[in-house]
Amino acid sequence: MALVLILQLLTLWPLCHADLTSTVPPALYPKPWLGAQPAAVATPGANVTLRCRAPQPAWRFAIFKSGEITPVLYRDVSMELAEFFLEGVTPAQGGSYHCCYRNPGWNLGVWSHPSDTLELLVTDQLPPPSLVALPGPVVAPNANVSLRCAGRLRGMSFALYRVGVAAPLQYRDSTEPWADFPLPGASAPGTYSCYYHTPSSPYVLSLRSEPLVISADGSGSLDYMQGNLVRLGLAGLVLISLGTLVVFDWRSQSSARGSVRP
Repeated sequence: MALVLILQLLTLWPLCHADLTSTVPPALYPKPWLGAQPAAVATPGANVTLRCRAPQPAWRFAIFKSGEITPVLYRDVSMELAEFFLEGVTPAQGGSYHCCYRNPGWNLGVWSHPSDTLELLVTDQLPPPSLVALPGPVVAPNANVSLRCAGRLRGMSFALYRVGVAAPLQYRDSTEPWADFPLPGASAPGTYSCYYHTPSSPYVLSLRSEPLVISADGSGSLDYMQGNLVRLGLAGLVLISLGTLVVFDWRSQSSARGSVRP
């Protein structure tokens, strides 16, 4: 019995790449892919499926969680894909996961390289995103500005709101943890906020971002004011010149009338 337990522990040893031996060429154990369905973000009580896909037929798959010594789940499946069903997930089940696989022809204790880490988040509400203006929050009338709404997770849906407008101004799905919303400079000034949510039901929403104020560049107004001052100055010079001519003509006529008297 003790020998059987030792063999099982060696088979499920969690350090996926620590026990690789020279008898198995590296090309035979490339890393698998790990994903979550319907999403890596779930509300408490929802069902989540972790899917580990190997680049070649495997015999055993294992799911490892960060901080755990042994695999939290494993399955014996003679194919490239293994599914692990998590029913009624709790916040305690959230965390960082990766998966490995092994082939019956490999030495005892040899696992593939681990997959990329999958962050599973179990929550009723996502943290608020940040909202920034690129290249900056002051926009010239003939320039454009892009508002970037950035969260923590990839594959989310993002919505941009403007104060005074009830419906979303723009809506985007993104494979990155952020989404960019381009705005023409002439109509950009205003106050904006954004949020993000999971792309499929059941939806998990984030809090709104802090408001961002976009203002117009005052250089155009300054140029216009300076132009008005120049025009007013020229008009003043014209009026002064006309006044001078009128006075000169009046004095000339007065002098002419004085010289005509007997």
